[in-house]
Amino acid sequence: MGFVDLFVVALVPVLKTLIITAVGLFLALERVNLLGSAARHYLNNLVFYIFTPALVASSLAETVTSSNIVSLWFMPVNILLTFIIGSALGWLLVKITRTPIELHGLVISCCAAGNLGNLLLIIIPAVCVEKNSPFGDSVTCSTNGKAYASLSMAIGAVYIWTYIYNIIRAYGVQHNTSTVNIEDSGEVPDLLLSDSCTKLLSSQDRLQSDHMDHEAQLAVPLIGYETTHEGHFVRKIKQHIKIWTQRINFKMLFAPSTIATIVGIIIGVTSLLRKLMIGNEAPLHVIDSSASMLGEAAIPAMTLIVGANLLRGLKKSAVGMWVVIGIQVVRYVAMPLSGICVVKAARHFGLVGSDSLYQFVLLLQYALPSAMTIGTITQLFEVGESECSVIMLWNYALASVALTLWTTYYMWILS
Repeated sequence: MGFVDLFVVALVPVLKTLIITAVGLFLALERVNLLGSAARHYLNNLVFYIFTPALVASSLAETVTSSNIVSLWFMPVNILLTFIIGSALGWLLVKITRTPIELHGLVISCCAAGNLGNLLLIIIPAVCVEKNSPFGDSVTCSTNGKAYASLSMAIGAVYIWTYIYNIIRAYGVQHNTSTVNIEDSGEVPDLLLSDSCTKLLSSQDRLQSDHMDHEAQLAVPLIGYETTHEGHFVRKIKQHIKIWTQRINFKMLFAPSTIATIVGIIIGVTSLLRKLMIGNEAPLHVIDSSASMLGEAAIPAMTLIVGANLLRGLKKSAVGMWVVIGIQVVRYVAMPLSGICVVKAARHFGLVGSDSLYQFVLLLQYALPSAMTIGTITQLFEVGESECSVIMLWNYALASVALTLWTTYYMWILS
C-alpha cells in the first residue's frame, strides 16, 4: 500500500468526523438554535442510555464468538495500559501547566482515553480492502478486523463510563456545587430547576459530609487516649476510604454500556442464543437488527454534540494554549511511542500471538485522538464543555496527519 493511498484511507474517517462536527456547530448557532443547551442535554441522555448500549451490544453479539474471545484476552489489558499511561502523563501535564482544578479531570481524560470505537471501525476495514494490504485476504481481514474493533469499542466504553466518568465527576462536582447561578429572571425551564435542585442537594450532602468529618476529627484526640496507635492508624485509613467511596459513583460500574457489553458477549459466545438472534435466518434476528439500527445513531449524535459545544469554545475558553499543545504531544508523540514498547514486549513474551492485524490494532489504540464520549460526559456534568470542544477541535485537526504517519510506521514495523 502506497503512502498516498494510506494517507487517503486514514484521512477520510477523520474528515467525516470534522464535517459532522461542523454541522453540529451550525445547528448550535443562535439563528438556527436546534442544538441549544436543553437539546444537547436530552441528546446526551439518549446517547448514554440508548444509542451507545445498542451499538456495543449489537457489535459484540455479531462479531465475538467462543472461538475467538479466548485469543483476545490481552486487548483489555492493553487498553487498560493506555488509560494508565495516559492518566500519568495527563497528571504531569496539569501540574506543569497549572491548569485550573475544575479542568484537571478533562485534561487527564483527554490524555488517557482514545477514540477506541468509531475510528477503528472505519479505518480497519478500509485498510483490509486495499489491494496491497499487508494483512492478507481482504474478507478474512475485514471479518477479524471488525471483531477486534468491536471488542475495542466495547472495552473502551466500559473504561470510559467507569474510570473517565468518575475522574471528570470527582474534579468537576466541587466546581458545580459551589456555584448555582440563574442569570435570567422570569420563567425557569424544568431542566434548569431539576439541575439546580440536584446541585443544591449535592451541596447539602457535602456540607453534611464535612460536618461528619469535623466531628470525627474532634473525636480523634479523645479516642486516642483509650486506643492504641495502631487502632488510630486503621481508623484514619477507614475514614479516607469512606471519603473516596462517597466521591466515586460505583453505580456507573453497571452503566448501560457495561450491561450492554456483558449482554453482547453472552449472546456471542452462547451458541443457542447466537443461533436464535444472529444471522439473517435467525428467528429473533429482528432484535439484533433493531439494536444495530439504534446503535448507528450513537457516533453521529456524539459528534454533533461536540460540534455544538465548539460554539461556546470559540467564544470563551479557560483552557490555555500550552495545555492544548501538551495534550497533542501526549496523544500523538508520547502515547504511540509507549504503545510500541508495550506491544513489542508483549510479542517478545508471546502474549499476543503472531497475528499481524491483531498487533496492528493494539498499536493503533495508542495513536488515536481523544474519545468523543468525553464531550458527552462534560455535557452531563456541565463542566469544561467549551474547553473540551477546543481540545477536540485541535485533536481531530491534527489526527489527519498524525494518525496517517503512525499507521504507516506501524505497518512498516509489522511487515
